[in-house]
Amino acid sequence: MNFQFNLFNDVVETARKEMVEAGYTQLFKTEDVEEALRKEGTTLVMVNSVCGCAGGIARPAASYSVKQDVRPDHLVTVFAGQDKEATETARSYFTGYPPSSPSFALLKDGEIQMMVERHEIEGHEPMEVVNKLRSAFEKYCKKDA
Repeated sequence: MNFQFNLFNDVVETARKEMVEAGYTQLFKTEDVEEALRKEGTTLVMVNSVCGCAGGIARPAASYSVKQDVRPDHLVTVFAGQDKEATETARSYFTGYPPSSPSFALLKDGEIQMMVERHEIEGHEPMEVVNKLRSAFEKYCKKDA
């Protein structure tokens, strides 16, 4: 039993590390989320998860999609099932969308603009998700001068 728990913790830590290395700020508390999502400009929120589609599709898409000139001003992540209050607070900004993990939400000045839900991630190729995100960036994010 202890081995399984340690293995799960390793999976969680690896998932967190992948997001940080991709340039996302982890949000652990309600206050962190509220501060981050009230910032002016565009914010991409990646709702992280330990499921296979998070590791095989969503996290690679999260990393790859932001390697371009047109991208959100802020990149943040909450971890569903781990940082429950932070995730619940983030989801309160995703008006009109049910809880979904993994998922992506693009906000502009604290208002939801678009969402890529689990059903748009699971069973899809990572580049399909990247293309959805990049399309949203083109529409909602300002180009760097």
